[in-house]
Amino acid sequence: MKKIDNIASIDGRLLLHEIYHKLKFERQRSSLSSLLTLWHICTTESEIYQYLNEDINILHKLGFFRGTFLWLEEIVNRYYFSTINSFVYFGAAVLLVLIGLNNFTDKVDRSVVIYGLAFEASMLLLMFFVMLFTPEDDVTELKNKDEDPIKELLDEVGEISRDFAVTSAQLEKISDNFETIITKQNQISILLSEVAKTNAEAVQPNPKMIEIMSETNTALSEFNNTIKQLNTSAEQIKSEEIISTVRKELEKILTQKVNNI
Repeated sequence: MKKIDNIASIDGRLLLHEIYHKLKFERQRSSLSSLLTLWHICTTESEIYQYLNEDINILHKLGFFRGTFLWLEEIVNRYYFSTINSFVYFGAAVLLVLIGLNNFTDKVDRSVVIYGLAFEASMLLLMFFVMLFTPEDDVTELKNKDEDPIKELLDEVGEISRDFAVTSAQLEKISDNFETIITKQNQISILLSEVAKTNAEAVQPNPKMIEIMSETNTALSEFNNTIKQLNTSAEQIKSEEIISTVRKELEKILTQKVNNI
């Protein structure tokens, strides 16, 4: 069971409007019957489940005066002010007609004019009471005002969460970019060290290369000596062959001369 402190609270006023619409439009009650029922609810009724589809109990009754004031404020003023205003204008029009007829003809008795004045005065007095209890704020707006701080707080929390998520995503992107930059810096450092090592080796060869170059020079000098020895041997062989050839030729010549003798 839902419990409400009194019918004059914000929730109670909202229930009054809901009951009015159910009586007026769903149950098709007359305006007078709806007004009397709502006045009874405002003044003495505590269990209003019979007018709604849910079980609701009013803890504290307002009483005759406070209930009537609430009834005038929330029901009569909100839903019947235009009707009462129309009756005021209607009474004024009737009164003007009666006064005119009384002045220009004898068909209208002075007592009828007095009755018209009394009717118009009662309408003006009723309008005075209705306007006296004009509500300052709409009950729906009051309900929204009560909910606004929570809604604003939730909106702010939502905005903070969105900003935090965006900031976190941006920080992750920045972190990834920093890691990429660090990796590239490491690669560049390795390349620079290799280039520096290559330059150092080009300017100052290592001992192993010097040893290899020394061995190569020794082998080249030995090869040069061998070539010289081969040239010398070739010259000697060439000289011996010439001498042998000359001897053979001389032997032939001498042999021919001996034979001729």
